[in-house]
Amino acid sequence: MAKSKQPPVLTGQSLLKKVEELKHLSKEEKAKACGYSTITRNGQSRVNLMKFYNALMEADGTISLDNKGTGKGGRSASYKVSVQRNGNLLIGSAYTQQMGLKPGDELRIKLGRKHIHLHQIGADGEDDEEFDEN
Repeated sequence: MAKSKQPPVLTGQSLLKKVEELKHLSKEEKAKACGYSTITRNGQSRVNLMKFYNALMEADGTISLDNKGTGKGGRSASYKVSVQRNGNLLIGSAYTQQMGLKPGDELRIKLGRKHIHLHQIGADGEDDEEFDEN
């Protein structure tokens, strides 16, 4: 039994462009044309719509479902923190790693009306002088 050649799996902008070109087709036909199908052992074609939808969301920038981090495991940054019972605000290691902070680095805290800014002292030519708190 000869195998039919599968189209390459498209991602990113090439996926979005192809889907736009195929807007007249059904969702199954679009997914198949973009490489999101496989041939089963008994020769049946199986369309993987979930992978197709996930790839579309990532390509569109809507949402990223996979955590493609450093592979060290652990939690990823959710960009949400909670005040602890003792009143402390804990900034996790995911954020300090993303900022490239090392033990002993100093940060300046600047409070806004609805936000908190952390500025690394010594980064971007910033020196240790006082700054305007408004």
